[in-house]
Amino acid sequence: MKYDFKKIEAKWQKKWEEEKLYQVDVKNSAKPFYNLMMFPYPSAEGLHVGNMYAFTGSDIYGRYQRLKGNDVFEPIGLDGFGIHSENFAIKNKIHPAEMAEKTQNNFYKQLHMIGNSYDWSKTLETYDPDYYKWTQWLFLQMYKKGLAYKKKAAVNWCPSCMTVLSDEQVEAGLCERCKTEVVKKDMSQWFFKITDYAEKLLKNIDKIDWTEKTKVAQKNWIGKSEGAEINFQVPMTNDQSNPKSQITNLTVFTTRPDTLFGCTYLVLSPEHKFIEENKEKIENWNEVEEYIKKAKEKTDQERTNEKTGVELKGIKAVNRANKKEIPIFVADYVLSGYGTGAIMAVPAHDERDFEFAQKYDLEIVEVVEPEKKVKIAEQKCYTGDGILINSGKFDGMKNVEAKKAITEFVGGKFKINYKLRDWCISRQRFWGPPIPIAYCEKCGTVPVPEKDLPVLLPKTDDYMPDGTDRSPLARNEKFVETKCPKCGGDAKRETDVSDTFLDSSWYFLRYPSVDIKDQPFDKEITKKWLPVDMYIGGHEHAVLHLLYTRFVTMVLYDLGMVDFEEPFKKFRAHGLIIKDGAKMSKSKGNVINPDDYIEKYGADVLRTYLMFIGPLKQGGDFRDEGVVGIERFFGRLFFLVSKTLNSLGNEKHFEIERNKLIKKATNDIENLDYNTIIASLMEFLNLLDKQKEKISKKDLETLIIILSPLAPHFCEEMWEMLGNKESVFKVTWPEFDENKTKEAKIKLIIQVNGKVRDFMEVNNDISEEKASELVQKREKIMKFIAGKKIKKIIFVKGRLINIVI
Repeated sequence: MKYDFKKIEAKWQKKWEEEKLYQVDVKNSAKPFYNLMMFPYPSAEGLHVGNMYAFTGSDIYGRYQRLKGNDVFEPIGLDGFGIHSENFAIKNKIHPAEMAEKTQNNFYKQLHMIGNSYDWSKTLETYDPDYYKWTQWLFLQMYKKGLAYKKKAAVNWCPSCMTVLSDEQVEAGLCERCKTEVVKKDMSQWFFKITDYAEKLLKNIDKIDWTEKTKVAQKNWIGKSEGAEINFQVPMTNDQSNPKSQITNLTVFTTRPDTLFGCTYLVLSPEHKFIEENKEKIENWNEVEEYIKKAKEKTDQERTNEKTGVELKGIKAVNRANKKEIPIFVADYVLSGYGTGAIMAVPAHDERDFEFAQKYDLEIVEVVEPEKKVKIAEQKCYTGDGILINSGKFDGMKNVEAKKAITEFVGGKFKINYKLRDWCISRQRFWGPPIPIAYCEKCGTVPVPEKDLPVLLPKTDDYMPDGTDRSPLARNEKFVETKCPKCGGDAKRETDVSDTFLDSSWYFLRYPSVDIKDQPFDKEITKKWLPVDMYIGGHEHAVLHLLYTRFVTMVLYDLGMVDFEEPFKKFRAHGLIIKDGAKMSKSKGNVINPDDYIEKYGADVLRTYLMFIGPLKQGGDFRDEGVVGIERFFGRLFFLVSKTLNSLGNEKHFEIERNKLIKKATNDIENLDYNTIIASLMEFLNLLDKQKEKISKKDLETLIIILSPLAPHFCEEMWEMLGNKESVFKVTWPEFDENKTKEAKIKLIIQVNGKVRDFMEVNNDISEEKASELVQKREKIMKFIAGKKIKKIIFVKGRLINIVI
């Protein structure tokens, strides 16, 4: 009998749909388990193998939980608003709305083909007004809570995408979407105050069960610094007639107040208001102005790469610790968004300051020396802890203790700073939810009432970005002109749309309540199903989607709308797929289209092979010959089931091996190590293949159940062939007996002074006394211990015995 995968996969997909096998009753489920794959962006080019890898990895875990007796909810939808989709539509001269419909049909068709256990009755798309109505509602909740505000700021601008980007969407100075170099632009934008939640976002990281590298990335991005704000006096004239009015202060933030006596210059960011306010007193203003102009054209990455600067001649600051006058520089490596935009430079104890001081021949004063005298290489700075020197009355004090003392001595104040910046959500594009705000000359900024949502994206052919700081919607008079929700007078709509990451920051809350039209999520249903039990997705979204979902959930918790602070109980980052040792790309011609492999081998073979190439968290190298190996494994198993249908017995030939298989598979699937499950199944099949007597039905059924999350159609077919009437996914994951996972006999390793000298077959429960007696009588061992004093015997039950002489 031949395994006809096309016929079998079509048969089971139809049957699952007819029986609504994967639909759950969200209101009445007894054991809810919410299994979710990170929201997919529907590429217009269709599902690629990287998508299928991630989707399959998530689905396997969901199917396993179903077999464990849980009511698994595994929904799917499309994150289809945003620049990615819009740019592709523009490139192909198709309206974004038309492209979305076409993409949706293709993507959902492909997702059906791969055989995942989605609840197709609960889909959602971010460009559906029934969905983005509630995204706009979320904006209004932020606005009412004082977390949404508009201000003019230097923002990241992508000249290619022709829109603003958040800090998180800039990678090494480039747009994370199109890799174009990002520039700074002063624009009026809407922001969310994510910084208000910096401490909570940071503290909760230690409580959440997430992939460690993702937690580390978020910690680093939030970037907590504990230090002090210290004022430096700046005398603005030599005229002493009215000294009070001639002194101004420059406030710096430093994490090293202990090194204040070693501060030999100050550095201001090019955006610092002190410079513009005092330009008439700066003797080399033209030089400074030109430098600032060039600095503002650079990306943050470029600014921090090379240390350049210009002294503000004619102005000096006074170090409050030692009363010394020190120069003030403007330098582009100091960023305005962090701390106060001004730093105190201590070149003897900060590598960045040291580099700058050497370049501009500035004074270097050591104020900390190591407690243990070590020779510090010349031309290097010492950044460690130690004892203060050249620090007046603080000499001899440990620098860690001196932080508080010196801060208080100069009248500074302790301060916590975060690297995290507020989330810029304005986008000057067409394809997104319009921000629900109106501007009235009489009433000012007015939020659109919730009853008037959604603010619909207009149907128009005028959607192309023009490279200005205005959205295409600004050209649509019919859209712009409106009535003030407050006074009824003439008003104008906000024409920016919101960031696509706002769409995906709350979607997991909507899925269980997608049928409910009068609220974004039902409180009781949400309480039953949320937070998400298992969330699988890409680590590349560590400081984007994954940070925003946490922030939004915390806000909703504070508003009393949900009863949890964190959106996902467990998050696991998946690895990436390469092809024949190289990263996949169109230029290399090695991009894998899963459709081709499904057509040739079937979805189950491809699913299983993708999971075989490495642990899910790691990824692996896709090689065509490996797919053939999985196809052969399926063929052998199908042949074995076919030939033994009428000759299965109830014998317990492989009781230990079967229990060991169940134990290992259970542990591996919990850890998403699907590759080793497949290897174990292959070994177990080898045992069954060699069995000359009747094959135990229990052994065969165990193999099929364990394989079923990876190869659902194939296993459904074999399960039915064995005479079972119900779906394999209605049975229970097999339990193992711990006592039957141990071999009756083991090979005991025998060591002398830690070196392996012999092996001995013994009962697995042998005692130390008995093992010691037998070992010392063995010929190979006697020659090593003869005439020697045995100091001790180390016995590891079930593994080894070590005689120490």
